[in-house]
Amino acid sequence: MSQITHGRVPSGFAARIAVDLDVTRALDIIAAAIREQKCILFLGAGAHAPPPRDSPHDYPEEQRPPLGAALSRALAEGCDLAGRFPGEDPDNLQRVALFYEIGGSRHQLVESVRSAVHDGKRPSPMLHALAEMGFPLIITTNFDQHFETALGAAGRQPRIAVYTPNRDEPTVDHREPTADSPVVFKIHGDITRPETIVLTDEDYIQFVLRMSSKDPYDPVPLTLKFYLAGWTTVFLGYSLLDYNLRLLFKTLRWRIDSANVPDMYSVDYHPDPLIFDVWHNQRRYVKFIAQDVWSFVPSMYKLVLDKELEP
Repeated sequence: MSQITHGRVPSGFAARIAVDLDVTRALDIIAAAIREQKCILFLGAGAHAPPPRDSPHDYPEEQRPPLGAALSRALAEGCDLAGRFPGEDPDNLQRVALFYEIGGSRHQLVESVRSAVHDGKRPSPMLHALAEMGFPLIITTNFDQHFETALGAAGRQPRIAVYTPNRDEPTVDHREPTADSPVVFKIHGDITRPETIVLTDEDYIQFVLRMSSKDPYDPVPLTLKFYLAGWTTVFLGYSLLDYNLRLLFKTLRWRIDSANVPDMYSVDYHPDPLIFDVWHNQRRYVKFIAQDVWSFVPSMYKLVLDKELEP
């Protein structure tokens, strides 16, 4: 069932009406923000998830980048993690990536990731639909360039800003994002620039340290900070159970008064109960929409563009 999740919802028919009204209102708010070009898309790897069995849309496995755990297991096999370090968790991507780098090299790690997530892969129908909708500002932790490809196919000309761990490199700040010329901020790096990738435990430590840099070396552009404080944000392809995402989220919103934080929505089919209680019920950071990508995107596409998303 598609719904906005609640901490406590009355049972029975009244609850069903309340939930339906809430999800309808949430979708209307997001659609209006997209049409007004005042919505930020926060795009994660879950946007590459396979379609459900009953979906009219197709996304063959050979075209899909692997999700986090699958990528981690592939890297674990590539560095013989089980043989060299029995007992290590092959699904812990940051730790496995560090083992891979230490056992080989940074170059070998990045090339393996590139081969897995980028080479021979294609944007999903959902990415193409999102590109058509006209988000002016996209923040992504994805290393691949599939959304940029989808934007180009939609006739848009994205401007790309990429995080760098180099404290002496001024931050690129693209101004005035629009639907036709959107800004894509790749906050965990780009696969074509190996030095920018945030993947291992050590990369994440350096990433947090970089967040203390001052302008013009602050890795988060001023334009991005400005719009984060004023525009609706939609998290798509993430689970807030991910510790690093929550760390990133709080880092980006340092020094923003909670009273001034605009609406934020997380499209998360199975929100973790503890995270939901903290982020939704107690602190009211985020409203959760319990849908998967393949349900949410076609609904939003219809509301924004007033037409059905064809298979």
